[in-house]
Amino acid sequence: MVNPNLFNLTDRVVVITGAAGLLGQQHALAVGRAGGVPVLLDIEPEALATVAHQLNAESIEHLAIEVDLTSEEATSNAADQVHNQFGTVWGLINNVASNPPMGPAAHGTDRLENFPLAQWDHDIRLGLTSAYLCSRYFGGFMAQAGAGSIVNIASDLALISPDQRMYAVGLPEGSAAPVKPVSYSVVKSALLGLTRYLSTYWSPLPVRCNTLLPGSVGGTQSPELTTELTQRIPLGRLAEPHEYQGALVFLLSDASSYMTGATLVMDGGRTAW
Repeated sequence: MVNPNLFNLTDRVVVITGAAGLLGQQHALAVGRAGGVPVLLDIEPEALATVAHQLNAESIEHLAIEVDLTSEEATSNAADQVHNQFGTVWGLINNVASNPPMGPAAHGTDRLENFPLAQWDHDIRLGLTSAYLCSRYFGGFMAQAGAGSIVNIASDLALISPDQRMYAVGLPEGSAAPVKPVSYSVVKSALLGLTRYLSTYWSPLPVRCNTLLPGSVGGTQSPELTTELTQRIPLGRLAEPHEYQGALVFLLSDASSYMTGATLVMDGGRTAW
């Protein structure tokens, strides 16, 4: 008989970075609906308030903190605030990343030859350094407690290269085609290495660490790009934002108690081709 409490996160405090983003909101709802206490970290106060309103509507206990996760001091202060309020931290979802909209507005600066070093530094700091800092501070509290689960949110583009040909579809002939910036794939690939490192570093305690690799989510691309993407996905469609909730709860809960250092791919089969 399956233990009905395997996926239960009751009273477990779970920190979510980039909580005001499209998937961050879904992560917060997933944690709350499983009984956990989502802690929302984001730099956008208005977007944070929107997520907090959603959680209030479902009577989900939570804490929202406006914070710049590229700052070590700000991250450390946020960790202390969470620890002082709750006394413990069970989970961490490293979700924040820079994924700017693509298109002519980039004026060619998205291309490798012209990609600004300042943008590279920002993207690395936001998507990778923040994951290191949060793992260091929040993971440290988990280590003190002797238990916890870290989930790094990567992407199917951590396993495959972006097919840059897709992004030219639908553009006027002769116009400069946008590309997926180099920093995005590099950050998402690097998170796989961070996962493996953390999974062995704190393994005896145990503080587990795994990676969730989501595929593309529908509703954020042009119709032309959506068509191109779906042709590359065996399931023939993009994901709905809520479809990653079950996998996330699995990785955070006791249902995955013997799983660490692993990568859970949910991309509709795109990387299988």
